[in-house]
Amino acid sequence: MPTTTFTNGRIKKAVYDLASRQLDLHWDSKTILAYKQVPQEVYRRLCSAPNPTTYWEDRIAEEYPKGVPMKAGSGSDGAKHPGDLFGSGD
Repeated sequence: MPTTTFTNGRIKKAVYDLASRQLDLHWDSKTILAYKQVPQEVYRRLCSAPNPTTYWEDRIAEEYPKGVPMKAGSGSDGAKHPGDLFGSGD
C-alpha cells in the first residue's frame, strides 16, 4: 500500500489502498480518519501539496464518505470487532 509520511502539519501519515480506494490519514493527535472511494489522483495531490492539511480541508474532508480505518498488517482473516477477540459478552 502506498504510504507517505509528512514532517510538518497536523497530518503525520497517509496510507492509500489501491484496491479499495480507501485513504487513511494519521493525525498528530493519534487519531485516524478514513475516507472511501478516493481516487488515486487525490492521494497523489495530497502527498505533493505544500500544506497537506489545507488540501484535506479543501478537497477531501467533505467530498468523500468516511470509513473505518484499516488495521495495520491485518488481512481478511484479522479480527474486526472487539467481540471477535474477547467474546461477545452475552
